[in-house]
Amino acid sequence: MLIQHPKHFFPGYEAIVERKGPNNDVLMDFGVLTLAAGEAWESGSADEKAILLVSGTAELSWQPAKSPGAVQQARVSRQSLLDQSPTVLHLPDGDQVRVVAQEGGAEFLVTRTDNPRRFAARFYRPEDCRSEARGKGTMQETSTRIVRTVFDDANAPEANLVIGEVVTAPGKWSSYPPHHHPQPEIYHYRFLPKQGFGLTAIGDETHCVRDNDTVIIRDTQDHPQASAPGYAMWYVWIIRHLDGNRYGIPTFTPEHTWVTEPGAEFWAPTSTR
Repeated sequence: MLIQHPKHFFPGYEAIVERKGPNNDVLMDFGVLTLAAGEAWESGSADEKAILLVSGTAELSWQPAKSPGAVQQARVSRQSLLDQSPTVLHLPDGDQVRVVAQEGGAEFLVTRTDNPRRFAARFYRPEDCRSEARGKGTMQETSTRIVRTVFDDANAPEANLVIGEVVTAPGKWSSYPPHHHPQPEIYHYRFLPKQGFGLTAIGDETHCVRDNDTVIIRDTQDHPQASAPGYAMWYVWIIRHLDGNRYGIPTFTPEHTWVTEPGAEFWAPTSTR
């Protein structure tokens, strides 16, 4: 499912996906928080929360619900989605957070979901994220991309969320080979330059995705992506664990798994080899 968005987000928090309504099977709230310099936003909702910095500079302060005096603070800054790994604040149900934008303003992506389990809040700096180049050495580098994992079952076993980013070079593929999983997932896209675009196949439906668009992926839907030549594609990916069925390794479509074998190449005319 594609959710298109105009060029600019509303000031403050703008909801894109909500648990109540037609997308309640996604089990997540997702939106964009846009703050001008000096503006503040607070949340103490009874949800697990992940707050990812997209751009700008801000001061964060957060407070555990059961320790009113234990306030923690951090100054965050990000100038490039492509060159810098993310900063993410991950909070359990009930913890308070306050975000104050600094000079130039700031933009965040905010995800919420139900989770009654208590766990310690975690502030993930860029150096805490796992970054890897996937697709290298196969298919003449046509699916080489950077995958950044902020947290998953390996480092956040009490969470109901998994979150990370993908940086796709111009003209290349991501989320490849095609795969699926029963857990719902959200993709949110940005392009450089902003007039860029890419293509996504969600199950049997193909969509053109542009800057600020969002995609919802449901059970059994394969979801390979491609960026148009000349345009770098960045997207955040957020997966919601299911009760009794936590996300781990996706199911790759059998007829396409050969592309991961060492030395796998696509056919090309002899004159181009």
